[in-house]
Amino acid sequence: MTDRAAARRYARALFDVSLKEADVEVVERELSTFVELVRQHRDLERIFLNPAVPAPRKRALMAELLARVGPIAQVVSKLLLLLAERDRLVLLPELVQAYRDRVLDHCGVVRAEVTTAVPLPPERVAVLRENLARATAREVLLEPRVDPALVGGAITRIGSIVVDGSVARQLERMKIRLAEGV
Repeated sequence: MTDRAAARRYARALFDVSLKEADVEVVERELSTFVELVRQHRDLERIFLNPAVPAPRKRALMAELLARVGPIAQVVSKLLLLLAERDRLVLLPELVQAYRDRVLDHCGVVRAEVTTAVPLPPERVAVLRENLARATAREVLLEPRVDPALVGGAITRIGSIVVDGSVARQLERMKIRLAEGV
């Protein structure tokens, strides 16, 4: 099983338990905060991610760290201790992302990205967000990006769906049609 698949499984299990025993958004915030804390302390990160450090030592360090961090949701501390015990702390960044996606889905929110050749004005982004919300029947978190290579038009991604309306793609299609016609 790949790390991504394992992270998704842990995220799904954490989400299911959080629905019953905790606030899913609080769990997401605490888990994200903890991952960021580890990321900011390089020595800690090196110990947790080093396969040469024995799992029992990682678990002991995790238990000590959790005691110092202060109050944290029980489901989060149990998960962190379990990951340390199984030497799977390397999954944490992907696990957080997978858990975040589950929370957004649960709340009826979808992530979208629009890439254009030039920055879009805020009112244009708002109109695009509203149109995507109507099309998906969900709230949309829209992230605008800029890629001058597009020349014009836009590429919109919602989950795994990509709508490429860029001028660069249209020119590429014209090139292929011209080459086929010759």
